Amino acid sequence: MSTALRRTLFLVLLLIAWEAGFRIFDWGWKFPSVFQTFQAFYDGLVHGRLLEATYESLRRLLTSFVISIVIGTVLGFLFARYRLLDDTLGFLVVALQTIPSIAWLPFAIIWFGMNDFSVIFITTLGATWTMAMSSRTGIMNIPPIYLKAAQTMGTGNGFRMFYQVMVPAAFPHMITGVRVAWAFAWRALVAGELIAKGVGLGQLLQDGRNLADTALMLCIVIIIAALGTLSDHFCFKRLEDTILIRYGLAGQKK
Repeated sequence: MSTALRRTLFLVLLLIAWEAGFRIFDWGWKFPSVFQTFQAFYDGLVHGRLLEATYESLRRLLTSFVISIVIGTVLGFLFARYRLLDDTLGFLVVALQTIPSIAWLPFAIIWFGMNDFSVIFITTLGATWTMAMSSRTGIMNIPPIYLKAAQTMGTGNGFRMFYQVMVPAAFPHMITGVRVAWAFAWRALVAGELIAKGVGLGQLLQDGRNLADTALMLCIVIIIAALGTLSDHFCFKRLEDTILIRYGLAGQKK
């Protein structure tokens, strides 16, 4: 039995158990049935609310994610190469990593107002520190022989060494950081949208709570889970396989 078929059967059984649980235990408005959730999806798509909210959230998320990947990778490189920065700024980043990014939202609202900038700011914070630590770990674990061989072949110690040798060699650690950063960015985004103004999945989730519309709330949760799963499978996983094969770090999968 193929993986796709097993997953399809699992989802079908899950939906059957879900609907049976709703009818047997009489959950009422506290948790929606399968049909109520599908109806909420249909209404949201027909009226465009779900599509608009998903688009706006993805726009903020991708903007923040790109910024965090760039900043985090550069910070990780600097921490791995310069002991002074690692002992000072790196120590601070470890401390900042323990702080939930939503804790910075009041500051962001004061600095930027209740708008996109505040949400993008805390979403970027939610992913940057994780990416920085993963990049640092990956670069510090590069075998010294790789760097010496690259220097012998004329790459030097500058930007060419960074993108031709260090990034590919550290990629197994970095791709883990990218995946975790993506998850943290989603959490920070939804938390920020729950409070800040503007169209988005988080704000739509808040509307569902205010109306006690559990079907709409569950739709938002399912959309976030689906987007996270699809992006990991079709983007990050394929990128990982491609890079590992290209640089000879793994055999090609059949």
